[in-house]
Amino acid sequence: MNDIINDFKVTDRQSFIKFLDLLRKDFIDNPESWENKTLPDFLSALSAYTESVQCYYDNMKLNVNADKPDWSTFADIFKGAKIYE
Repeated sequence: MNDIINDFKVTDRQSFIKFLDLLRKDFIDNPESWENKTLPDFLSALSAYTESVQCYYDNMKLNVNADKPDWSTFADIFKGAKIYE
């Protein structure tokens, strides 16, 4: 995953907007790094990863409750949908 996207800290609505801009640029510049290149595939992965994101947090031993999301949770879901199968 693009380090800029991976390292970008999303803390509020404005930083989430910037994150989405970076994600879009990554898709344009690095399409080979995206598993889900069509809108239907990406939306399907977005839904599936939203369902599974708590497992990611638990496996990484992160103290995050996906049922009480903040802006960074949404960014994590979009990052996951980029590669989730």
